[in-house]
Amino acid sequence: MSAYSSRIAFLTALLCIALLATAYYMEFVTGLVPCALCLAQRAMFAVIGISCLLYLAPFYASRLLFACLAFLSSGLGIWLAARQLWLQSLPEDQVPACGPDIYFMIERFPLADSLQTMLMGSGSCAEVQWTFLTLSIPGWTLLFYVLTALVSVWLMLFRGPRPFRLFKH
Repeated sequence: MSAYSSRIAFLTALLCIALLATAYYMEFVTGLVPCALCLAQRAMFAVIGISCLLYLAPFYASRLLFACLAFLSSGLGIWLAARQLWLQSLPEDQVPACGPDIYFMIERFPLADSLQTMLMGSGSCAEVQWTFLTLSIPGWTLLFYVLTALVSVWLMLFRGPRPFRLFKH
């Protein structure tokens, strides 16, 4: 089972790269404007991808650390995607007011306020801009976050054989 862990970590990193490339394609080619929660979800996919690439380093002890980091990032991603799905399911009169663009906030407001808006979302996060097979973008990202969380658990459990040590404490 542990023989597949490196391949699985590499494929998960490739999946994260493909998801980020798709997000940038949707933004810069098709013209979809990402909301604050979308940007936070992109950051979580980047952290998961980097963690999976670092998992491939030949250090046994670091594999658990990077698998845990990928798992925690997947958990935060699940929360972010679920939050955006919740915002999208609200009736129109209960949707929070739209604030300024997140790029504007980062430039002009304190970092703590910008991060709070990025994590909690605003009215712009409730808008469904794209669907595929009846799922919106946060619905698809939620599925991929659950997949990466399961992969992270696999990577934590099956890290490979412990290296030989001459002296054990």
